[in-house]
Formats: sequence, structure tokens, C-alpha cells
Amino acid sequence: MSKIRVVRQSKFRHVYGQVAKNDQCYDDIRVSKVTWDSALCSVNPKFVAIIVDASGGGAFLILPLHKTGRIDKSYPTVCGHKGPVLDIEWCPHNDQVIASGSEDCTVMVWQIPENGLASPMSDPVVVLEGHSKRVGIISWHPTARNVLLSAGCDNNIIIWNVGTEEALITLEDMHPDIIYSACWNRDGSLICTSCKDKAIRVIDPRKEKIVAEKEKAHEGARPMRAIFLSDGNILTTGFSRMSERQLALWNMENIQEPMNIIELDTSNGVLLPFYDPDTNVVYICGKGDTSIRYFEITDESPYIHFLSIFVSKEPQRGMGYMCKRGLDVNKCEITRFYKLHERKCEPIVMTVPRKSDLFQEDLYPDTAGSDPSLEAEDWSNGKNGNPILISLKNGYVPTKHREFKVVKKNILDNKVTKKSEKSVPSQNSASETPSIKSEAKLEEILKEIKSLKDLIDSQEKRIVKLEELMSKISI
Repeated sequence: MSKIRVVRQSKFRHVYGQVAKNDQCYDDIRVSKVTWDSALCSVNPKFVAIIVDASGGGAFLILPLHKTGRIDKSYPTVCGHKGPVLDIEWCPHNDQVIASGSEDCTVMVWQIPENGLASPMSDPVVVLEGHSKRVGIISWHPTARNVLLSAGCDNNIIIWNVGTEEALITLEDMHPDIIYSACWNRDGSLICTSCKDKAIRVIDPRKEKIVAEKEKAHEGARPMRAIFLSDGNILTTGFSRMSERQLALWNMENIQEPMNIIELDTSNGVLLPFYDPDTNVVYICGKGDTSIRYFEITDESPYIHFLSIFVSKEPQRGMGYMCKRGLDVNKCEITRFYKLHERKCEPIVMTVPRKSDLFQEDLYPDTAGSDPSLEAEDWSNGKNGNPILISLKNGYVPTKHREFKVVKKNILDNKVTKKSEKSVPSQNSASETPSIKSEAKLEEILKEIKSLKDLIDSQEKRIVKLEELMSKISI
């Protein structure tokens, strides 16, 4: 007699979430109250970036991951935008480069110092101007260096070569209304968008052509989200006509009928999907919710399998999602969220319980590393490249990033200021004698260390004498 399997087996069935202790949270942060439905937070293995309220413009905080506890009100911010910042995203190929989109209609790219900000940063490396209305969506290309997508409320998508400050492609007249989301596929050859007209579109940006389109993917009027999965299918979140929140899966080849559609609950909060291509698990975070639901996507019907739900006390204003490179593989950590409260950022660690301390290869297949597989020019000329994969077996070891450079013909020469011209000869003379200076500095430090040691020795001898005197007096 064959056994009947009542509960579907999955290695992620017992994933549990754990909120970080208070001393590991980031406190006293004035999280932005902007009404735009973005995640308001972006995370990488070095920094957490959070959009904050700022008077007279837009700003966001950049905190090294270890800088937990109370954040001082005077802590420096990135504050170059003239209007509120709506979206931010770290570059997947350089952990010190971040892009931001704002109500001032510009996209700015920033190079963050290795140890974080010591003073407010108001001068971006690159300013990209091309949108006529506010820019609400920023998305880096997954495999090509320096390729950045921006979508604005002018209903246009612009794809930039950040290294040359030029617009490679402008997609006009494809969206009749505001674009709610834009997402690259695994190799960056296609874009999937959701729009206020309730349609999802798959676009080939280099051919400037709509490859597939589904009208009324979700019939509700509230914002939708659409993301590509690693197998080329599309996952969407949205609302039914009765304001029930929905999760749906679509095959691009036959996009008119959903593979599956699930009704979750009735609420107003927009659902933000976060997808892990290595494990095929998708995490659904609703704005204003107190919960994170997670589902496994498989090839077997009904394709979307509910795993579990993590519930906390406070509602979430936004959410940051850590890439695999930043996780602790020794603790079987499969994802980490950075949940935004009104005045706080709280890490939430998702873990698969395992008894063995050995590396769990089934949980950590090779994942996308930080090296790009293409240059911007190659991608623009029609080449595609899959992510370059790395193993996490010995923990992630970051490679030294190439410094981010902007190359623009006949422009950089004009940007040289008088101050920098004056400093050139002094820099040259300094570079001729670096060793002499450093040796002198080292000798000075060694002398100071010796004098401090001598002082400590003399003080210790004095203490011994005084103790002897005290013992004689007490006798």
C-alpha cells in the first residue's frame, strides 16, 4: 500500500525568522514619509542605505552594517537632490556605488568612501538628466557594468551608460500611464514592467519592442508589481476588483492565462516581492503589514507553494533585502531583511534549521558574484551574458573593486578647477618622496610608544613602593 503524502516536502518548510536584538538595530532614524511606494531601503554586504526626511531637498543615510545603535541626528547624509528621494539601489558590481532617483527629475550616482561618510555628500559622481517628471524607479543591469535603468512619471524608461553619462536607449510611447515597477530578467536582455493601466509588458529594450503584453493582469486599481524569475516566468502582485491582494504567476510564451493566481487577504498595502533565484523562494512584504510571507516556486502544479509566514509587532514602512554575498553561511542564513519602522531599521534573519555545522551545499548553490560579465558597450551592441557565479563555501571574500570612473569626451578637461590645477605640482612632489615621509612618521610613532612604555614602568615601580609603605604602616 503506497503512502499518501499529505504535506508537501520542502527543505524551506521550517524556515524561521528572528528579529535582531536592540543593540543590533539602527535607532533614531527619521525614515522618509514620502507617499511613493518604493522599498525606501537598499542593502549590500558593506552598507545599508535608507531614504530619510530632509528639509529643503532629498537625502538618504549610508550606514556601515556594523554601525548599529542610536544614530546621531548630525550623522552625515547624501544630500545632493533638490527634491525628495524616491528610490535608491546599490550597484551589484561595486559595493561603494549607489544610484538615486528623485522628485527633482534627476538620477544621481554616488561613490561612497570605503568606511562610509565622514561628512555630508552633496556632489555626485554622475548626474543623469533626461526625465521631464519625477524619477520613481532605479534598477541596475544584473550583468553589464555601468548600465542603469530609470523610469519616471513622464511614462518613459531611459537606459543609461553611467560611465559616459549618456542615454543609450529611451523607451517612449510604450506606457500610457505611470510605471509602477520595472525589472530586468536574469541575463538583462528583457525588461518586465507594470503600469497604472493594469497591464504587464515584457520589453526588448535594444529592439525597442514589446515582446509580450497582458492587459488587466490584476483588475484592482491599486499599484501592481512584476518581477522576472530565473526560468523566465513572471511573478506579479496586485489587487482584485474587490481589493483582495493577489499573487500570480505568468508564462511569457502564453501570457494571456495565469499559471496560478492566489488571493492572500484584504488590505490596502502594496505588496513588495523579493526573489531569491538560487532557492526559488519569493518573499512577499506588504507596506504597512506586520508580516512577511514566503512561497516556493516550482515546476509542478500549482507552481506557487506557500511555505510559512513571519509575524512581528510593528508595521513595516519599507524593506531592504540582502543579497546572498552578505549572508552568514555558517548559521544557515538564507536571507536577511532590513525592516523600516517610523524611526528605526531592524534586521530580520531568516534561517533554515540544520543540525550539522558543515557547509550546506543544497542551501547555497553557486550565486551571482560582484564581477560583471559584460561591459556597457558589449550589451549595447547586442551581446548577452549570464551572471558570473561564485561559491560561498568558504564565506564570501570580496574582490577589490575597480574605481568607478566617468569617461566623457571633451568634457572632463573643462571640469578641472583652478584648485585642482594648483594642487598638481604639489601632488607630484609628494609622490616623489612618499617613503621618506612614511619612515619619519613611523620613527615618530615608535618613539612615542617607547616613552609611554617607560612612563608605565616608572609608574608601576612607584605603585610597588607605595604598597610596601602601606603594609608597613598597617603593621
